[in-house]
Amino acid sequence: MNTLESGRTAVIVRPNARFMLSHPAHLLAQGFGSGLSRIMPGTAGTLLSWLSYAVLTSRWPGVFTPAIWTLIIVAGFFIGIWACRITGRNLGIADHGSMVWDEIIAFWSVMVFLSPADLVTQCLAFFWFRVFDMMKPEPIRYFDRRFKGGFGVMWDDIVAAFYTLLLFALWRTLYPV
Repeated sequence: MNTLESGRTAVIVRPNARFMLSHPAHLLAQGFGSGLSRIMPGTAGTLLSWLSYAVLTSRWPGVFTPAIWTLIIVAGFFIGIWACRITGRNLGIADHGSMVWDEIIAFWSVMVFLSPADLVTQCLAFFWFRVFDMMKPEPIRYFDRRFKGGFGVMWDDIVAAFYTLLLFALWRTLYPV
């Protein structure tokens, strides 16, 4: 049993493919199945984000421009608030580990700001984003504790993306190419 934002006690549901396919919000929040990974679902969601960004940008560069990606990210953030709120409520845990849409949106934002980037830079961005997302240094930890529901799920990963981008900005300032 778990206590939801409303103060009600909820039954905790184990996510699986049937649950994910039972509602469009679940499909999105669980990263089209990447969040169902038994091992590090957040990392699986971030890998999906990286792969989809790379494939879509290289396959259709005239369509998937930085401006279009920015629109997708902003819309995806707000849609993610809805999807993660519903999915968290239906799972019985507001920020269930199987919900990875937050990682997908946040890492797309990292990729947009770093592009064009070579493979080594992309790998380092992936590594540091995962470190910040998992370790939750302040103020990420503060936001994770303070904000609940769909907004809280989405927001702490945006801050982890900001930390990743800040690290790269400092790196590029100290070690210009």
